[in-house]
Parts: sequence; structure tokens; C-alpha cells
Amino acid sequence: MGWRDFAESSYDRIGLVGAPTASHLTAMLTTLAVLGQVLRTALLVVGVVLVGIAAIDWAVRTRRLNPFGGIARFMRGRVDPRLGGIERMVARTGGHQSTTPWWALVAYVVLALVLLGMLDLLRRMLFDASIALSSGAAGLIWLVADWTLGFLVVALMIRVLSSWIPSLSNSRWTAWSYRATEWMLAPLRRVLPTFGPVDITPIAAYFGLTIVRHLVETVLMPGIR
Repeated sequence: MGWRDFAESSYDRIGLVGAPTASHLTAMLTTLAVLGQVLRTALLVVGVVLVGIAAIDWAVRTRRLNPFGGIARFMRGRVDPRLGGIERMVARTGGHQSTTPWWALVAYVVLALVLLGMLDLLRRMLFDASIALSSGAAGLIWLVADWTLGFLVVALMIRVLSSWIPSLSNSRWTAWSYRATEWMLAPLRRVLPTFGPVDITPIAAYFGLTIVRHLVETVLMPGIR
């Protein structure tokens, strides 16, 4: 079942078929679903290309390729300058600089997951709003709780993204994400280990929020339905 069929069947259950708001939301959900498919395909293609670039750059850095050849000069002139921020992070954590291309690839994967997660979250929020606003007080309570948890997920994603980009990590435009999530991450840092330059506490917090969201749905959704 596609997103359009899924949305229309849900609108039918809550008596919204034919309403302008329902049709608009259905169109938006369909558009977001198509955009999600296009974005996934594009990110996959770019990821495959970056795997090749990372492998070549790693081979140059470890001298498995001639460091004086044309490929090595190209990598040093065009690719390595763009990895300066990640290279400094690797150096600060005691890692070997030859692993920088692979950490850059990890950063790309994180960025791709953040983008896809934000798109999926927006699609879910639109769909949930159409159901909750027609379900009385229980629906509104559930919507507020669900959107609050969604806000924290978005803040986590923005925090992770900005931490990989030095120019954003200290920006006032992303500072709010640190204030919104630090209360969750600080206790986790005291109990969870680190893996090189990667802080896994946002991942743990994300799964924790997912569990809380599921519990909220378990308690409130039966009353809405």
C-alpha cells in the first residue's frame, strides 16, 4: 500500500474524506514520499562514490599508491583540504590521520541518516496531526506529547550534524539544539564509552526517545482510535 492509499484509508476511518485539509495533507504526504525515494537514491549513489574516494585517499595516505603520482596530487589538492575539520578531530582524539577519509565517510552516513530522519519525521507529523486534531482531548494530548518528543529528536539530529561541521558547532543558530539535549546526553556520557572521535550518546538518546514515544502511543492511541 502506497502512502496515498494509506493516508486516504486513514482519513476515511476518521471521517475526513473530501475535506480540503485532508486532500491537501494527502497531497503533501505523497510529495514527501516521492521526495524521500529520490533523496534515498541520490544519497546512495553519492555514498558509493564517496566510498571509492575514501579508499583512494586512504591508499594515498598509507603510501599504497605512489605519493608523487597524479592521483596522489589530485587527492592532496582537491580532497584533503576539505577534510581539514575531520582531520583535526581525529588528531585531537589520538587517531591516525590516515583514517581521516573513513571518518569522513562516517560523517556522511550520519548526515544522510539525519536528512532522511528529518524528512520522515515531517511526514509523520503531518499525518499524525490530521488524525489527532479530529480525536478530541486525548488526540490533542497525544499530539503535544508526540511533537515534544519529535522536537527532541530533531534537536539531536541537528546537534549531531553541527558537531561534524566546525563552523556550525559554535554557531548561535545551532546552540539551541545543545541546550535542548544536554540534559539527556550528560548522564549518558558518564556511563557509555566513546569510540575514537565518535560520541555514541546521541544514538542512545535517540533509541530512548523512540521507546518513550512507543509507550506514549500505547497508552493514548487506544483512546484516540
